[in-house]
Amino acid sequence: MLEAERLRRIMEVGRGLVSNLELEVVLNRLVEVARELTGARYAALGILDEERQELERFITVGIDAQQRAAIGDLPHGRGVLGELIRDPKPLRLENVGNHPSSYGFPASHPRMETFLGVPVLIRGEAYGNLYLTEKQGGPFDEADEEATLILADFAAIAIENARLYSQAESRRRELERAVRRLEATTEIARTLDGDMDLTRTLELIAKRSRASVDARWLTIVLAEGRDLHIAAVAGELDGARVGKRLDRAGTVVDEVMRQRAPRFVAPSAALADALGDASISSGQAFQIPLMFRGNAYGALVASEDCSDGSRLGADDRRLLEALAAAGASSIHTSRTVAAERLRHSIAASERERRRWARELHDETLQGLGGLQMLLSSALRSSRGDTELAEAVRKAVEQLTAEIGALRALITELRPAALDQLGLVPAIETLAQRTASQHNLTVETNIELGFESRDLLEPDTESSLYRLTQEALTNVIKHAAASRVEIALEHRDDAVQLRVSDDGRGFEPQHDNGGFGLIGMRERVSLAGGRLDIRSSPGEGTTLEARLPAPSPDRAAAESVGR
Repeated sequence: MLEAERLRRIMEVGRGLVSNLELEVVLNRLVEVARELTGARYAALGILDEERQELERFITVGIDAQQRAAIGDLPHGRGVLGELIRDPKPLRLENVGNHPSSYGFPASHPRMETFLGVPVLIRGEAYGNLYLTEKQGGPFDEADEEATLILADFAAIAIENARLYSQAESRRRELERAVRRLEATTEIARTLDGDMDLTRTLELIAKRSRASVDARWLTIVLAEGRDLHIAAVAGELDGARVGKRLDRAGTVVDEVMRQRAPRFVAPSAALADALGDASISSGQAFQIPLMFRGNAYGALVASEDCSDGSRLGADDRRLLEALAAAGASSIHTSRTVAAERLRHSIAASERERRRWARELHDETLQGLGGLQMLLSSALRSSRGDTELAEAVRKAVEQLTAEIGALRALITELRPAALDQLGLVPAIETLAQRTASQHNLTVETNIELGFESRDLLEPDTESSLYRLTQEALTNVIKHAAASRVEIALEHRDDAVQLRVSDDGRGFEPQHDNGGFGLIGMRERVSLAGGRLDIRSSPGEGTTLEARLPAPSPDRAAAESVGR
């Protein structure tokens, strides 16, 4: 029969245990109170594994850290301790060493004789066992056993409450993360439907993606030719790093883009340097290619570590892949819209050139020609008035010069040779006219191996002509050159244009888009080609443009296939 004071103490402790929702606090408090109520010198709680075959954890009171280190490995539930696992019923022993299942104790283990073991049952299933040894003043009695059983019942309720609370908190956090993810995907979807520019869209995707998975840092890296550039950052990264460039070759991002599959791998040192955090390259990151319809635009790179110390889970990775797909879609849409606007702009410009060329030819040029004829007729009719004759003669000469300049302007606006004869005659005529007007040596080396009109699209012909025209204009205005070479050839399903001069040259890396290079790059990009400029002070300049164009045989085969 329990004493009133002990019973009161059990009820008080029980209320305290049940009201606590922190599992670790409940477990440690249980061991301490059990020792206090029974007068035991040592107390322990063994927590079973999922199969309930052995002990997964062992919480002790009464043994200090030095003794624990000397004992070695904690018990796994064999010997006498295993009796309660095999048969979860209270067990009292006056001398634990005399029990048939006793294995004895390790050499450094404290002396223990009296023993009381009580199972902790939750909903009829064993959660663990409460072990008490070395009661002061003699062996454990029935009152100790009854008090410990009541305490174990309270503990079972407290443990179950704490576990349920922990599960509820975990579900609440999961629901909160799910809501944040839904909000992120919804906001991104709305953004993609709106008229937000690409920079702000990628910034939003980066920030929402990082927040959704709670990654320490995240960045979106885009590919531009042979370079990569930081398009957006979020988390523990400096926003001033946006716009930084690095060489694409040899980076993990380049490998991920070529393999077209996500990878868990450490970022390259070059990317870490561009992001301004060398420690990034020492950890793992989830790198996802930004893919849309087979095209890789760059990669989304997220730290494997989360802010709370955990790692990205399978759900986190799937969400990042979905958000990366949204990013790739926005990049494709933005570039498609930009390309379409540029295409319309160039087409409108060409139409305007044609209109001005027609008006200048049909009206202005015809009017000047008629005035020239009238003055020439008046010059022939004038007799005796030498001053008037000289004035008319000078007017005729000036008109002749202006008519020549106007014809040249009309040709520059829209050369008849390009419309009537094709690309090659137009470039040759342009070269001859440039050479004669500007005292330059202009050589042409054209080896297409076919009639351009039979293969090249009108837009491609127009682009190649305008690129040649702009390159020659740059030579005349800026290069102070004496010799220019124009080469045009077909190679590997592409037409390659090269314009080289022996002028003063410049440093392309210091050019901010002057010399008409922006327009030239736009034309080449729109055609799906590549533009390279090689130059250095005193060494001249070489412009090389490569535009897609199938070989005649392939073009014929595709035509038959259609």
